[in-house]
Amino acid sequence: YLNNPCSDGTLTKTSFHRSQTLGYRNGYAYSRRPTVGIGGERLYVNQLSQAELDELASKRPILTYGKPKQAPPSDFVPAHVAFDKKVLKFDAYFQEDVPISAEEHYRIRQVAIYYFLEDDSMSVMEPIVENSGIPQGKFIKRQRIPKNDCGDHYHWKDLNRGMNITLYSRTFRIVDCDPFTQVFLESQGIELNPPEKMIFDPYTELRKMPLRKYVTPSDFDQLKQFLTYDKQVSES
Repeated sequence: YLNNPCSDGTLTKTSFHRSQTLGYRNGYAYSRRPTVGIGGERLYVNQLSQAELDELASKRPILTYGKPKQAPPSDFVPAHVAFDKKVLKFDAYFQEDVPISAEEHYRIRQVAIYYFLEDDSMSVMEPIVENSGIPQGKFIKRQRIPKNDCGDHYHWKDLNRGMNITLYSRTFRIVDCDPFTQVFLESQGIELNPPEKMIFDPYTELRKMPLRKYVTPSDFDQLKQFLTYDKQVSES
């Protein structure tokens, strides 16, 4: 292009064409960066790397003019990524009435309450005991459990040792938690109650006791007894 001086000493541009940014490769069109600007002017390309640009964007200046600007926030990490596979575990039990049994009036059932941090869901599992005679295993499937009639759901801040919690009209007593749960809650500023002892089912413990055995004395002589009481008939 040509730059012609005017009478006042300024330069005028006579070429205004744009460089081609559309190319073809193997029969397909693709866009490419222009090598020169409008009229063939030289383009000054930024030679800084992306890491250097990020550092400049987040670097706080030593001297500021006017109202200081806050540094950009750190990268946001979603909860389902930060708390992936992180689960809180609480040991609990509940009391169940047994109205149709002459041997037991109530039953103590031990459960584990799990809280999944990634989506604030909960589940309740009951350990399987052999010959218990009652269905056990998954007591409440994993879901967000309502806390009240206002649409609120239980949060990990609502859980603690030594407290009662009502899930679907059934009250559970939380007695303890695992070490990970304790460390997590304390790191979040939750003051944990002291742990309590787990309550065991009295009828189940009674069934674990050995049965009484009646042993005939070793000096008992069956033949002598037969000869002594032979032909004797008891009169009723």
